[in-house]
Order: sequence, then structure tokens, then C-alpha cells
Amino acid sequence: MNKALSIFNQLRPVTIGYDSVFNHFEKMFDDDWSVPTYPPYNICKTGDYTYNIEIALAGYNKKNIAVDYADGILTIKSVKDEKGAAKDEVIHKGIAKRYFSKSFTIAEDVEVKGAELKDGLLKVSLERIVPESRKARTIEIT
Repeated sequence: MNKALSIFNQLRPVTIGYDSVFNHFEKMFDDDWSVPTYPPYNICKTGDYTYNIEIALAGYNKKNIAVDYADGILTIKSVKDEKGAAKDEVIHKGIAKRYFSKSFTIAEDVEVKGAELKDGLLKVSLERIVPESRKARTIEIT
């Protein structure tokens, strides 16, 4: 058994309601699992409850990218350009257009706020919404 998977299994008895998280990690550590490397991305914490996913997409425009969110999965993928052939004749094609699909599992209390493509970088903004009942507080002893 993978050492990391063994550590996650040791955490199961001390957590409640996180079965889907542990199931996700078990899938990650299967022997067939591999990390897709294209396109490169960053996940940045921009505040106490805000995050950005930044994906390097040089050469793409808004028409070539789809950002979908459903059932806790944020999927960013390229879509084929329906225009067909380019106006200019290409003598040498050294810049390949790669098609990709990248998915992120988003927690139930995280909201996708929007997406912006600027200078070849797609930024997807996320915000964790913490209800008052889940925020830290001091309990008065009576």
C-alpha cells in the first residue's frame, strides 16, 4: 500500500463527514493515476477566504476556452475553433494548438465568482463562504 494512502486511512477514524475527500485521495493514489501537466497552473490564496486558479493559456482567446462548474467540479477546457483554416498560409507550424481539459474538485462552501482571461493568463476567482454558525467563537460556560 502506498505510504501516503496509509496516512489518509489513519485519519479516517478522527474525521466525520469527509468520506468523499478520502475517496478522492484513494483514487489519486491508484497505480494508474498520473498528473496531467498541461496547461500549467497555480492555485493562489489571495485573502482569508478568497482564492484564484491561474492557468497559463498563451495563444487562446475567450472563444477557445470553456469554464464549467457542476456538482462540485470546476472544469476548464479548450474548444475547437469553428472558423477552419487561418487566413495566412503557414510555412512552418512550430506552435501547436493543444486541446486540454483540466478539472478541480471544489468544496461545498466555496463559490466560483468569475473568470478573466488577460495576457495569456486565465484567472478563475473563488470565495469560501463561511456561515456565522461555523466561524470560531467562544462558548460561554454557565
